[in-house]
Amino acid sequence: MRRSGVASGLIAAAFGAVLSLAQTASAHPTSADLAGKFARGEYMTAALAAETAAGADDMAFAARALLAQCMTGSSEPDLTLVERAQRDAEAALKIDPGHEEGRLQLAIALSLKSRNMDAMAAWGAGYGEKGKKLAEEVLRSDPRNFYAHGFLAVWNVEVERRGGGVGAWMLGASLEAARRHYDAARALAPDDVGVHWQYARALAALDLNRYWNDVDAALTRAVAATAADHVEQVMQARAKQLLEALEAGNRDVAQKLAREML
Repeated sequence: MRRSGVASGLIAAAFGAVLSLAQTASAHPTSADLAGKFARGEYMTAALAAETAAGADDMAFAARALLAQCMTGSSEPDLTLVERAQRDAEAALKIDPGHEEGRLQLAIALSLKSRNMDAMAAWGAGYGEKGKKLAEEVLRSDPRNFYAHGFLAVWNVEVERRGGGVGAWMLGASLEAARRHYDAARALAPDDVGVHWQYARALAALDLNRYWNDVDAALTRAVAATAADHVEQVMQARAKQLLEALEAGNRDVAQKLAREML
């Protein structure tokens, strides 16, 4: 089996599912007004104001706001906004090559771009591997960054789901690594909705029968956590919906729902 054939499919299909977690990552808006706009879901207004300020923190925050706009809607993400977010994240990294939030938001933007790309085109662009590398770079500089841990937890699960054991081996993914990253994220941020929701959704999509207890536990934590802003409110609502499907007892329906959600 050729590496490129398997891995390209993984990148195009799997990597787009690790998105909403890092939209809650703590970028640094330059004013309380911008932070308030983001918290209320006024993402486009917040993004434009941050882009006008144009510092590294501002551009990373703008990318975060644009991607939150993409993630909280009910339709497929707008590729124009995704590409704008990518440019903003890259601008932040041009100003400050070590900017953690810039790295995380760039990883997410690349993930979203891969969703509608031809598999070989996504592989050729290196989006999946680059996103993983960006998150790992964040952890090397900041081992306590729970958003990066959460991102990598879901990345490992999704690669396992799409590519099986062989595909996971090719991209250096494993369920053991997923668990380690989730445990680290949970220890660092036990009350973060996104940490629990994204891990639960990914495991449910992988194999709900096998990971029922883990999924139920993570969803329960997501529902009990404090939703700090609009993004977390959306994720918590999705967690409640999936938990209700689990409690209804129809595992096929619940697994299908998990695979459709972000």
